[in-house]
Amino acid sequence: MNCANKISEMFRRGLVVALALLLVGPAATTCAYAGPSDSQAFMSDVLTLPMKSGEGRRVVYSIARQRVWVVSRDEQIIRTFLVSGKRDRPAKGTYRVFSQSSESFSPLEPGVTFRFMTRFAKGLNGINIGFHEIPMRNGKPMQTEAQLGTPQGSGCLRSSTEDAMFIYRWAKPGTQVVVVS
Repeated sequence: MNCANKISEMFRRGLVVALALLLVGPAATTCAYAGPSDSQAFMSDVLTLPMKSGEGRRVVYSIARQRVWVVSRDEQIIRTFLVSGKRDRPAKGTYRVFSQSSESFSPLEPGVTFRFMTRFAKGLNGINIGFHEIPMRNGKPMQTEAQLGTPQGSGCLRSSTEDAMFIYRWAKPGTQVVVVS
């Protein structure tokens, strides 16, 4: 069953998920719904901030859930989406966005480029860690949007172009980023 059919099935069964779909976006809905018993778990995962994830206006990233939440000053989830990061970095903690670039590249992997880089941490050897779109290696995507939600990154948090652009516009330097397990 493709995603459109899964979403249609949710509505046929009377489940109100329009809010979640607006928050999550199309990339994160890929194969998220397996049936009626799965809908509550899906909604809980999408609409529940992790415990001890800070207060106020911020971006929250859960390493275990490979998910990001964008949170307003009044604790409302503005947007949430799946990413592909790494299992062991960045380290759990509170960071601040310190720089942004509309175009960037990997200093460790020749031929790897990406757009909408929003840096908030330093990794091994002082390499920047941030949010960005799915990288391209020699002009070809290194993963698909359907693979978001699985750890595939080298340290940064890969997302759809739409979500990377949103973070790039919303999370200006100084914005708090909280990383939880």
